[in-house]
Amino acid sequence: MQLSVVILNYNVHYFLEQCVLSVRQAIRDVDAEIIVVDNNSADDSCAMMKSRFPGVTLIENKDNAGFPKGNNIGVAAAKGEYVCILNPDTVVAEDTFIKALEFIRAQKDFGICGVKLVDGTGTFLPESKRGVPTPWVAFTKIGGFYKLLPKKEIFNRYYAQHLNENQSGKVDILVGAFMIMKRELYLEVGGFDEDCFMYSDDIDLSYTVLKKQLRNYYFAETSVIHYKGESTVKDGTYMKRFREAMQFFYKKHFRRSPMFDVMMRVGAFFFAVVKKNKTAPARIPEYYVLISNNEKLRLSLEQKLGKKVDRVESLQGALLKSKKAEIVFDNATVSFKDAIAFMQQHKNDGYTFKIKPAESSFIIGSNSSNDRGEVILLENL
Repeated sequence: MQLSVVILNYNVHYFLEQCVLSVRQAIRDVDAEIIVVDNNSADDSCAMMKSRFPGVTLIENKDNAGFPKGNNIGVAAAKGEYVCILNPDTVVAEDTFIKALEFIRAQKDFGICGVKLVDGTGTFLPESKRGVPTPWVAFTKIGGFYKLLPKKEIFNRYYAQHLNENQSGKVDILVGAFMIMKRELYLEVGGFDEDCFMYSDDIDLSYTVLKKQLRNYYFAETSVIHYKGESTVKDGTYMKRFREAMQFFYKKHFRRSPMFDVMMRVGAFFFAVVKKNKTAPARIPEYYVLISNNEKLRLSLEQKLGKKVDRVESLQGALLKSKKAEIVFDNATVSFKDAIAFMQQHKNDGYTFKIKPAESSFIIGSNSSNDRGEVILLENL
């Protein structure tokens, strides 16, 4: 078997449903399996998986084992030559795995591969590629200094800005929302460290692989939606977790840095100033455009939303409508790949986006990388 896709779930039924659907479509021409590990969700995630995806391996943990252990449990059950660690709040394109595996096999000394991640508005997520977060690099990140002189190496290391978002190449650190590596290597290095703090597990695994003289790669020729949500809320809790993550990483791989706390305090001050003076405008759609050949779906949306819903049957047709519209992609009509590409192409045009997964009774999406996203349940379908 070529590939095992491991998805760790905790109480995100609808995101999980869309994610597994996108993965199932993406592995049609790949010898692959899907493994969903559920960390004792209180919603009906497991019931949904059993009824909708009976061919998917479902591991039901009796407690919330956490991110590192949950993924380690999934990889232990995997059979593929490669494993992909995948968040449930992601959507992959139909050719993501085919392209990524082809790229991987062409690399020497391959360690881990990540891909271009975008949020629910189609905006690139810079954490798709990162550098080793030394105290100085962490300081430039938390203080926002990487934005000041992005072409200067002294400032641009945290988000590996030696590569732009459309350039594939070597990087140090990849994000745990999407990682592909050989299963044998994952097991050899012990997988995710189960003692890791939040925000340090993927950094730790990436750096552990680098220490084996292997190379990590950012692959820009396929895009994956990562809704992110709660993990990116920038507040005092985030700052505390970030400091704990960095302290864990330094203690494990380097000696303690006496300057770290000082640098984090200064960085936190600038972080607070930037956050205070930056308020993202809310995107409120004037009306909705459904890309679908299903009139019944349009009527159901209009009834649920209480707003006008226009229906078009092509992506080009959607562009004739108001830029204040929310565009809903019917996955029975529009592929995930085409929807993701459209979102990226028109990310600055004033649209918001939702997806209606094929054979599902909801639409789902997010208007910001800082919220959990929105699920709207539909009736009479």
